[in-house]
Amino acid sequence: MWDLVIIILVALQRLYEMKLAGQNTKQLLSQGAKEYFPKHYILFVILHSTWLLVLFFYSLTYNLPIYIIPLIIYLIIQFLRFWTLKSLGSYWTTKIISLPGAPLVKSGPYKYIKHPNYIIAFLEILILPLVFGLWKISIIFSIIKLFLLIYRIKKEDSVLIKRRDLV
Repeated sequence: MWDLVIIILVALQRLYEMKLAGQNTKQLLSQGAKEYFPKHYILFVILHSTWLLVLFFYSLTYNLPIYIIPLIIYLIIQFLRFWTLKSLGSYWTTKIISLPGAPLVKSGPYKYIKHPNYIIAFLEILILPLVFGLWKISIIFSIIKLFLLIYRIKKEDSVLIKRRDLV
């Protein structure tokens, strides 16, 4: 039962984040921001939705064990996720949105690494299935996520390069 509770909590977190991202996107677009490379976005939606649905159905079908070490790692990742989202503030979206003239965020984890949000998102896809011992799901979805992120980062960097030198 706890496996189902964890998966439902993650799904609720995702729904809240989608709402927040939508609000931030709407606000940025109203300020003159532009969305870039929108066609690939659906692939992320499909990936994350399928990942959660697979975990949900495994939870309904089997009595999944809970492994404490991966759970602790996943919870630490959530604190890093919150720090990243807080650092980006109203600039955090799930799409590639750029507001001309706005400086890049260089605080929080962005002070130390270039794409912490993507690293965290990758680690979530990797680690959550391991909480339940589902290593095959972890591998399959992590590989797909990795390829999507490589493409996404390349496209996002091509947009953000115009804003790199702004203070």
